[in-house]
Amino acid sequence: MTVSVIRFGGSNCDRDAVRALSRLGVDAEIVWHEDGLPADTTGVVLPGGFSYGDYLRAGAMAAHSPIMDEVRDVADDGVPVLGVCNGAQIGCEATLTPGAFTTNASARFQCEHVHVRVENGDTPFTAAYDEGDVLTLPIAHGEGRFEIDAERYDDLVADERVLFRYCDEHGEVSDESNPNGSTGAVAGVLGERDSVAVLMPHPERASLFELGLTDGQGVLSAFA
Repeated sequence: MTVSVIRFGGSNCDRDAVRALSRLGVDAEIVWHEDGLPADTTGVVLPGGFSYGDYLRAGAMAAHSPIMDEVRDVADDGVPVLGVCNGAQIGCEATLTPGAFTTNASARFQCEHVHVRVENGDTPFTAAYDEGDVLTLPIAHGEGRFEIDAERYDDLVADERVLFRYCDEHGEVSDESNPNGSTGAVAGVLGERDSVAVLMPHPERASLFELGLTDGQGVLSAFA
């Protein structure tokens, strides 16, 4: 039983993900995208980084790697799949989740700690939290603004597929607490199954005690 952390050319958070999962007692290994998913894969992480240098659009080229067909197949079978940052962009580009991630409203790369509010506590990635809980997680992206048309956004909300929203430390959502201008302050969304999710903040960078922040452990405990 192994969580496959997929490495594309340009991935740079794959080892962070493996380390954080290992601390939770999860057997995880890095899988080069050209090698395909191991037969014993029980979970998939699409890690952060700059796959293919973010040419065309962030995540667009990695989304066409043949391994993503395998990821869609295991996702359809209920295997948990999590995309983080560049992995979130890849997940959206591969149609695992709706919407798209585009250039931040600030038009600059942003690396900072943010607050996110748990919008749906009834998923594998939020089962460790209560709805309304406020987490502190780091972001590091230049194309993290979640965009989706109004009709599909309304469907997302109605179907409870918004996983996290950016907020302040008190859980209030506002323009000031939305670091990248995302539609509806959305920081993470679910696919058609609640076992598939993407988010821009980095839970693996908030999962080790020595880093002083462990709010992200609950997200990764979906694989435990």
